[in-house]
Amino acid sequence: MFASLTLECFECSLRHSFTSSLFSYYYYTPIVNIIKAYTPLTNNLPYVILTVGKLIRGFIMDARQEKGLVIAATSKIEQNRLGWKVPSQSGNGTYVVNLDHGQPYCTCPDYEKRHQPCKHIHAVEYVIQRETKPDGTTTYTESVKVTYNQGWTAYNEAQTHEQEHFVSLLRDLCNGIEQPDYRFGRPRLPLADVVFGLAFKAYSTMSGRRFTSALKEAQTNGLISKAAHYNSAFRYLENPELTPLLKSLIEQSASPLKAIETDFAVDSSGFSTKTYSRWFDHKYGKQHSRQRWVKTHLMCGVKTHIVTSVEATPYESADTVQLVPLLNKTAETFPINEVSADKAYSSRRNLHAIQAIGGTAYIPFKNNAKGMGSATTAFDGLWYKMWHYFSFNREAFLQHYHKRSNVETVFSMIKAKFGSSVRAKTPTAQVNEVLCKVLCHNICVLIQSIYELGIEPTFRTFEAKEPVAPKVIDNWEL
Repeated sequence: MFASLTLECFECSLRHSFTSSLFSYYYYTPIVNIIKAYTPLTNNLPYVILTVGKLIRGFIMDARQEKGLVIAATSKIEQNRLGWKVPSQSGNGTYVVNLDHGQPYCTCPDYEKRHQPCKHIHAVEYVIQRETKPDGTTTYTESVKVTYNQGWTAYNEAQTHEQEHFVSLLRDLCNGIEQPDYRFGRPRLPLADVVFGLAFKAYSTMSGRRFTSALKEAQTNGLISKAAHYNSAFRYLENPELTPLLKSLIEQSASPLKAIETDFAVDSSGFSTKTYSRWFDHKYGKQHSRQRWVKTHLMCGVKTHIVTSVEATPYESADTVQLVPLLNKTAETFPINEVSADKAYSSRRNLHAIQAIGGTAYIPFKNNAKGMGSATTAFDGLWYKMWHYFSFNREAFLQHYHKRSNVETVFSMIKAKFGSSVRAKTPTAQVNEVLCKVLCHNICVLIQSIYELGIEPTFRTFEAKEPVAPKVIDNWEL
């Protein structure tokens, strides 16, 4: 069998077989070096190949074991009277795995064809770790998903007193907004009162016209000095200079929790609008339309779900380029230990940006990612290190990565409480309306933290860098 086999021939064959393997760059070079080093000493290439083959089989986790590890970490595996119910990775049904009769058994087509452990059997073996004692007894250690009980007393108190705390905290935030200097023309509305009204309207989820009575009641209670007409509020909402002010208020509203949050997650989601893009297709001779939406990128703390930085765009925007600006804004206030994100944020630039501020990035790698460099990409030590951690310590990696689910919770909280769509018609007004929703979410998180964590939110004096009041518009009435 090995009569005509040469070292060069075997090296070429080994390289070809490792090109599609997940561990090609990690194992190929050491194995070839071992063969080249020991073959001249033993003068027996077949013996070295067989020895290295045993080494490879002991070192490398095959594809089914990898998939089993992913299933065990990401799916719910339950025990029933027939064995263990393991969900299909494709999402179509479940399979039954039984380990109680010596030979593992699974009802999946892969096991029925090969009669060898499949990915579902490996998944159950990862969930149940067998420990055999010297007396022959076997102890089963089952991994249990940790759940947290709701602190109903604090939750009930926060919910029943939310509105009174909301207007008080919102007023404290707006008090630091400086009024632009008056120059000429019609006197402008107090900018702090306008922002208060816009955020309070987003909290109420009412339209501008129906919210008028609630705004006048706020004026009666001394929360604002003058209730703005709904047309005035709409015009302020359409001002692009209001956007950086709302972002600053969001960042400021998160600052009372800077001693609590150290781990963060980032993701994006869309808010639907009432506007559509329409175009005529000359090829098919008909008109097409597509609903527009506001894409919102945000970073949040994984413990309290506070939003630490946000970016909203009235168009489709890539996720990966938004991570660094969000990260830098968060790092201005919070210490950062971990950042979790999905594959859309996987890039060398993002890994180095997170490391530069003292954090660790838990971002999974895409299927075609390699640890080593390539003909077009130079070798990157940090990328190489995290790729190996993701590939060979998947279970430990996923324990950190699953904190990312908290950012999904944040989007769900915002949309469920303040609506998943915006009423505004212009792109700038739509972005500002989304930012008002995020600001309301942060204030509600602070209220919950008051009762659960016993914090007392205080806000620094806010200084507007630029005047944000809109220009005077002639020929309109209050």
